Amino acid sequence: MTATHAAERSAGNVAPRKFDAIRYHVRTCSLGLALVATSDKGVCSLWFGDAAEQLRDELRARFRKATLVEADDDRDNLAAAALALIEAPGSPVSFPIDARGTPFQRRVWEALRAIPPGQTASYADVAKAIGAPAATRAVAGACAANPVAIAIPCHRVLRSDGALSGYRGGVERKRALLAREGVAVPD
Repeated sequence: MTATHAAERSAGNVAPRKFDAIRYHVRTCSLGLALVATSDKGVCSLWFGDAAEQLRDELRARFRKATLVEADDDRDNLAAAALALIEAPGSPVSFPIDARGTPFQRRVWEALRAIPPGQTASYADVAKAIGAPAATRAVAGACAANPVAIAIPCHRVLRSDGALSGYRGGVERKRALLAREGVAVPD
């Protein structure tokens, strides 16, 4: 991590806005459980997990100052669009994204969105694409911090040798998403 990246993190640039209201859903999907959270600006979280309470705890930790409201209906069009993307990850993103992070993380996330469906890139490729070729590990960290899986397609990033590596939702979910896009990844 460079001094700039450390300063961005310590400055608290990933803290949620003070008076946010976040509406969220925990739903069963083909990859297990998914949490979708929306703000007044768009989808701010899309995560996978195996336990609903763990997903809720992660949401509370990320949005400490926000008012969190668990939706008990399915009338939220943004959440429905995000959940649909799980089944067809190569589809165009049809909803606004409210991804909060440091300036470095946001640069990485924009580079990830430029990777076309059905294609992959290495962490080193992404580092080069953002003009920071020595920041491969920091790129991996930004991928790990990605708050909106699939819409910000960190699942399309592989190791330089083409192998799967870490994914917040688990490597098997990453493999499944890539397979839905027609990418064959060796075991």
